[in-house]
Amino acid sequence: MSVLVGTETRLCVSGITGSEGSFHALNNRSYGTNVVSGVTPGKGGQDVEGIPVFNTFHAAVEESGANTAMIFVPPPFAADSILEAADAGIETIIAITEGIPAHDELRVYTQLKRMPGVRLIGPNCPGVLSPGKANVGIIPASFFKEGNVGVMSRSGTLTYQIGNELAQKGFGNSSIVGIGGDPIPGSSFVDVLELFENDDQTELIVMSGEIGGDAEEVAAEYIAEHVTKPVVGYIAGFSAPPGKTMGHAGAIVSGSKGTAAAKTEALEAKGVRVGRTPTQVAEIAVEILGG
Repeated sequence: MSVLVGTETRLCVSGITGSEGSFHALNNRSYGTNVVSGVTPGKGGQDVEGIPVFNTFHAAVEESGANTAMIFVPPPFAADSILEAADAGIETIIAITEGIPAHDELRVYTQLKRMPGVRLIGPNCPGVLSPGKANVGIIPASFFKEGNVGVMSRSGTLTYQIGNELAQKGFGNSSIVGIGGDPIPGSSFVDVLELFENDDQTELIVMSGEIGGDAEEVAAEYIAEHVTKPVVGYIAGFSAPPGKTMGHAGAIVSGSKGTAAAKTEALEAKGVRVGRTPTQVAEIAVEILGG
C-alpha cells in the first residue's frame, strides 16, 4: 500500500502550461504517475504533450476523472486554485507553490476544514512520492525505492538527504510526504502519522522536523497515545540563533520555544529516538528493523 498517492492517483496539474508546471507534470508522468489533465484559465482545449488542458478544475474533473491536484501557480493565485480544486471534488491537493501570503493560507485552511474528505499537503512542499507507484511533486524519485519506511518532513532537501541515508543502509520507502515549512500547513505531522499508522506497508516512521512552532511537540504527544509503530525523529536547527528565520517562513525560534533542543527533549520524553544527523537516523533504523 501507500499513503496519499499511488496506483489509483489521477493527477490534474494547475499551472501546467507554465515552465515549472509543465516540466514537473511531464517528469511525474515519466515516473509512472497517471497525469490525466491540467488547468490553466484561458487555455482550455490545448494540450501539453498529450495531456489535455482545461479552463477550470470542474471541467477537468468532469472530463478526465481527476482525483488529485498539484498546484503550480504563482502565489497570488494559489489559494483560489486550491479552493477551486476542492470545490470541484478533488480529494488530495498537493500545493508546491512557495510564498503564498499567510492570510491566504489561513483562509484556505479554515475553508478546507469545513470540507470533509479533502486533504491539503503543503503549501511550500516538495510533494508526495510513493516509490514504484506515483510521484506528485518535485521529489527526485531516483533516490528512493519501494520499501517499509514512511518518511515525513517539513524540509524538502532534508527529505532527500534522509532518504538517501536510508537507501544506503538498504531501506526502501512506503511513501515520502513533504508537509511544507510554512506557518499554516494544510496537513500536520499528526495527520500524516495517522495515515502511516494505518498503512500496512509502513513498519517504521521517520519524522524530520525543524525549529519553529510546536508541530513536533504535538506529534510527540500523539505518538505516545496513538502510534504503535516505531518512530525515529530528526530535528534540524540546533545552531539556529533565536529570533532569526532559517529558510522556511515557519522556522523561527522565539526565546526557548521552538528550539531544536526543546523539540528533541519532547520527543525523547515520549520514547521517540532522535538522530542528531541524517546518518544517525539511518543507523537507528538499522537497529530497529535490522539491515
